[in-house]
Amino acid sequence: MHITETVLRDAQQSLIATRMPFDDFEAVLDDMDKAGYHSIECWGGATFDSCLRYLHEDPWERLRKIKSHMKNTKLQMLLRGQNLLGYHHYSDDTVRRFVRRSVENGMDIIRIFDALNDMRNIETAVDECLKAGGHAQGCICYTLSPIHNLEMFVSLGKQIEALGCNSLCIKDMAGIMSPQECYDLVTALRENIKLPVYVHTHATTGLGYMTYLKAAEAGAAGIDCATSCFSGGTSQPATESLVYALAQMGFDCGVDSKQLKKVNDFFLPVKDKFSANGLFDPYVLSTKTDALNYQIPGGMLSNLVAQLKAQNAIDKLEAVLEETPRVREDMGYPPLVTPLSQMVGVQATVNVLLGERYKSIGKEIKSYIKGEYGKAPGKIDPELAKKVLGDEQPMTGRFADTLKPEFEEAKAYLGGRARSEEDVLSYIAFPQQAEQYFDRRDQTFTASYSFKEVG
Repeated sequence: MHITETVLRDAQQSLIATRMPFDDFEAVLDDMDKAGYHSIECWGGATFDSCLRYLHEDPWERLRKIKSHMKNTKLQMLLRGQNLLGYHHYSDDTVRRFVRRSVENGMDIIRIFDALNDMRNIETAVDECLKAGGHAQGCICYTLSPIHNLEMFVSLGKQIEALGCNSLCIKDMAGIMSPQECYDLVTALRENIKLPVYVHTHATTGLGYMTYLKAAEAGAAGIDCATSCFSGGTSQPATESLVYALAQMGFDCGVDSKQLKKVNDFFLPVKDKFSANGLFDPYVLSTKTDALNYQIPGGMLSNLVAQLKAQNAIDKLEAVLEETPRVREDMGYPPLVTPLSQMVGVQATVNVLLGERYKSIGKEIKSYIKGEYGKAPGKIDPELAKKVLGDEQPMTGRFADTLKPEFEEAKAYLGGRARSEEDVLSYIAFPQQAEQYFDRRDQTFTASYSFKEVG
């Protein structure tokens, strides 16, 4: 049973909104490499944005530094298909360059998903990952709704296999997959496709540990876990606990328990630092069985709490959580995963704070209803569609086919400010944040150079 350790990406994204700088974990990387993990998830998701926006780090340099310590362990990232690491679709030339550069800078396994399970939106990223020599892991975004069932999920699994993916991941963002549902789904997939099946869930609802045990019994190839001090709540179940339980059930996870303790001992004071500065809110650690209804994933829940606190509206949290599934139903039951989770969550928040549903509709929601994110899983509420589209019809083709190449124009705009192709890709993904980072980097370089001249 393979173990993927998530403390460097999903665990810290779910618990502390991805605010862990490289300096906080550099000293433990060699010990992590000796632990025997199948892979370490360390990049993608919100790490890229957070590096530029909050940590003032070059995300590509961060990846290269992590890779330099990993002699035995594969690195893994999460990629949002045609959305890459952002919140809208990028042109195919950008997607191909980004994926290739990710592999060339040290990424081994790229877990690729589309928020709507529209496989047209992962085909370019999968194709380029394979061409670049990476391991392409296609995802089924797991969700519960009147239209999502075993037959639909198996159909998605067959599409992922047909794309040439090396493995498949059942991605349960909100921790809502029950042990029995997991057992049935892993079993059904293994009966219908030949790919190794990995399972990703969260501890949010309290089901995660049991779900992982049933995944193992059903023959899953691996699971995602978090070192214990960064586990639980909206994060993943604890690595050490799962390894202990699985060993007694006869599953060899291939990890060294002594190394696991070293890793956790290292992160204990890191956790204490974030607890002291308030970024680690105890709210995200408690079990939320209500998530079985509102289905908000871990990272979104921690961000939602932070956003409502910033607006002095934390008292509206329960109302927002209740509004979220109503908005989701109106939108045709999209799985709540980035960027759809943010879009639905923000719209639910706006509906509650303004005291009127859809008085203001976000531009991303409008784009979604126009078909620019892909095919909605179910039927969009006719009144909402009419409000956005008027008499227009939503597009049915692949939105990326309408996008012109972006890279050369961005490269020309940046000129000498871009020191590498990676800089241009950072700018395309997050223009404002990247330019601010470049400015800060140039100022630091100038100050350093002037100091040397004076000295």
